[in-house]
Amino acid sequence: MLAAHVSEILYLPPHAQTGLDSIYVRDAALITKRGAILCNMGKAQRRGEPAAIGEFLAQAGVPILGAITGAGTLEGGDVVWLNERTLAVGHGYRTNAEGIRQLRRLLADSIDQLVVVPLPHWRGPNDVLHLMSLLSPLDQQLALVYSPLLPVPFREWLLARGLTLLEVPAAEYDSMGCNVLAVAPRQCLMLAGNPRTKARLVAAGVEVWEYAGEEISRKGAGGPTCLTRPILRE
Repeated sequence: MLAAHVSEILYLPPHAQTGLDSIYVRDAALITKRGAILCNMGKAQRRGEPAAIGEFLAQAGVPILGAITGAGTLEGGDVVWLNERTLAVGHGYRTNAEGIRQLRRLLADSIDQLVVVPLPHWRGPNDVLHLMSLLSPLDQQLALVYSPLLPVPFREWLLARGLTLLEVPAAEYDSMGCNVLAVAPRQCLMLAGNPRTKARLVAAGVEVWEYAGEEISRKGAGGPTCLTRPILRE
């Protein structure tokens, strides 16, 4: 939730048993007021990451509420808190129906609504397409979106809830123009090189900071949301 004060993990240290490390820590877990939920990665090469972040969170004193297990897959980049008790979850190649079912069960007492958002095929199962590739909340009633890939019913649902949607130009989608990290209401961090998106943010009253990200972001297609995992919700 954007009204919360958050602490960020920028780097997940190597796991003691697997030697695994990760710079895209958003996906391995998600945070609720009752503790962390460890994900189960849809990409086989990343399956060890939830255990690694679970070890870190335990050492940091963050309680573990539960985990997605078995046939269920869920990645944090597909999970977006829209307010205190409303969650949107992308259903695509990285997050499946069983993972969403388990998430709904774990959060049964913590949310009023979980909205499932079917994601498009786009460039296929080997590409990285999360819900947060298409939607970045900036404030309670403001979000940055890439509408050409948003399902119409979900886009209309957002508008019906009173959200203002700032549109990312098509020319700036592949350069991660839609991947911005809100560090406070209407304050965000974004990858440099998306001037039209930045101009639209500034015109909407959003304070913007930029970083180059030539190595850490562009080469791995991971923007600022991918690089960070908030670990406190207040």
